[in-house]
Amino acid sequence: MVATPIGNLGDLSPRAVDILQRVDRIAAEDTRHSAGLMRHFAITTPMLSLHEHNERQKTQLLLQRLEGGESIALIADAGTPLISDPGYILVREAHMAGLRVVPIPGPSALIAALSASGLPTDRFSFEGFLPAKDGARRKLLEALAQERRTLAFYESPHRILDSLADMAGIFGETREAVVARELTKTFETIRHDNLGNLLEWMRGDANQQKGEFVVLVGEAPKDEGGEGPAAEACRIADILVQELPVKQAAALAASISGEKKNALYKYLLDRG
Repeated sequence: MVATPIGNLGDLSPRAVDILQRVDRIAAEDTRHSAGLMRHFAITTPMLSLHEHNERQKTQLLLQRLEGGESIALIADAGTPLISDPGYILVREAHMAGLRVVPIPGPSALIAALSASGLPTDRFSFEGFLPAKDGARRKLLEALAQERRTLAFYESPHRILDSLADMAGIFGETREAVVARELTKTFETIRHDNLGNLLEWMRGDANQQKGEFVVLVGEAPKDEGGEGPAAEACRIADILVQELPVKQAAALAASISGEKKNALYKYLLDRG
């Protein structure tokens, strides 16, 4: 698992270059995209594609090559493989087959944004990309509204304004947040403010709506979360109540999460 630059090519480690030059084959999310990186570092190792649409099909082929003695490096288009990128099926199957899996650490947009955010980093929850559809996105954000950990999201330029608007509406405009855009690239921007101001700032500058985004949202204030059950327990209860009566769902969620049954029961009744 070889981490590659998220923008600045100088971030590719000497160890990563050495590995990419020495392996028998490189599995790349998009071989056309990665070709520029290979040319820059004079890496001539053969590449094959491994992306979300062909991963199940290609995994067996790659496992056969690995079991035959080949060494294969997996890279994403940018950053650390498997972090909102393909590779999970391959890595899991490699472990199941008793094959050695080696991480070559390096750039990650998530960790880079957290380290420069000024938000608490001792506990955080990475939620990846939010759902594209408005209703599903809002439902997920509502489930996270009481979260006491820093929340981290990836977002695309096509949905950044809608996502920020939903966050401001659901979490509250005064919730502390950070927008990190185009990390390590020429127009890198890291802006720390509240959600209302961040939304207004981005709406007023079309250039800031371009690129790749990490959005970080600070913890819910204590009085916002009240004395209710933890967000993860609520999420479990929300799932269970779709198949079970409210009382039974609350009891099972309490058993799984360690939260109080009565608090979860009240939570489910309040949500209707």
